[in-house]
Amino acid sequence: MQRRLAELPLHNGKAPSWLFQRMKRLAREIVLLFLIEGRVNDLIRNLSDPYWFQALGCILGFDWHSSGLTTTTGGALKEGLKEISLEAGIFIAGGKGRTALHTPDEIRRMADKSDFDGERWINLSRLVARIDNNAIQDGYQLYYHLLVFTKDGNWCVIQQGMNPDNRYARRYHWLGEEVKDFVNEPHKAICSEKFEDLVLNLVAKDSEGTRKTITQLSREAPDRVVKDWEKVILYLPAHHPIGVSEIKPQNLKSILLETYQNPPPDFQSLLLYKGVGAKTLRALSLISELVYGQPPSFKDPARFSFAHGGKDGHPYPVDRKLYDTSIDILEKAIKRAKLGQREEINALRRLSSFF
Repeated sequence: MQRRLAELPLHNGKAPSWLFQRMKRLAREIVLLFLIEGRVNDLIRNLSDPYWFQALGCILGFDWHSSGLTTTTGGALKEGLKEISLEAGIFIAGGKGRTALHTPDEIRRMADKSDFDGERWINLSRLVARIDNNAIQDGYQLYYHLLVFTKDGNWCVIQQGMNPDNRYARRYHWLGEEVKDFVNEPHKAICSEKFEDLVLNLVAKDSEGTRKTITQLSREAPDRVVKDWEKVILYLPAHHPIGVSEIKPQNLKSILLETYQNPPPDFQSLLLYKGVGAKTLRALSLISELVYGQPPSFKDPARFSFAHGGKDGHPYPVDRKLYDTSIDILEKAIKRAKLGQREEINALRRLSSFF
């Protein structure tokens, strides 16, 4: 798994309307360049690359090191593609906060208008969110979820979590074609400025034994597992990295009753069960380690750390005239390319070779 590092401090404020309107237009033209070149899959790969995504946000004019770059860049892409999504065969669902919660409804509406299996993408969206929120317990709670996928089945996911204690955000990148196993080192990259000392990482390669034990425990009679849990609480070392104070035996029992009656075939399936969240996985991880000798990984998986200016005036104020000229050049080049006149497109390609 490739890993990189980027600072993403939490900033207040949002992109002003005049800037966001331009961001949408420029994002749309950049995507159209990929479509005209027949490089939709390259676009998906690039969005999953933390360097490229960060650069895109800078080109669009947002703060180069702000957590808002993620949400605003994703929003500009989504809004910019809204009118051409069906024709282009590339779809974007999700967003920030409550919008992220309505991702399944968005996908269903898209599926009704196009010809693809909406439930497949809904399940994928849920699984990826559960993994980054529950299977990786790093102190960052997800508040942003963006799924980008094509009619041919290629996809990437960009998610972001917030740690209110240290005021930093953490971004999670996924690329479908590189995911061999959703619960074993599945990420393209995880970006964070601050490395955490205590992270429960159940999708690490070193957690394979823990995953198997947790799955087996979820199939056992709840009373037996709760007895193991009570032993763990009694003998847990004070310095152990996993906290247990908020995990109640009765709550654990009620959740395990569901998994006992409907046994999950594997750890990936278990993550999608109702009620199986961070607390349940913490409890089962401790039982796996202290009762059955299968410890999980506690290593932080995070790695990774200006074209038109930025919204806060850094590194310099947005030049509106230059911004509009950039959009105009791309719009004209794309219109001419559609007519078979590719001089501008070829010139842009030659120009890119210098950078």
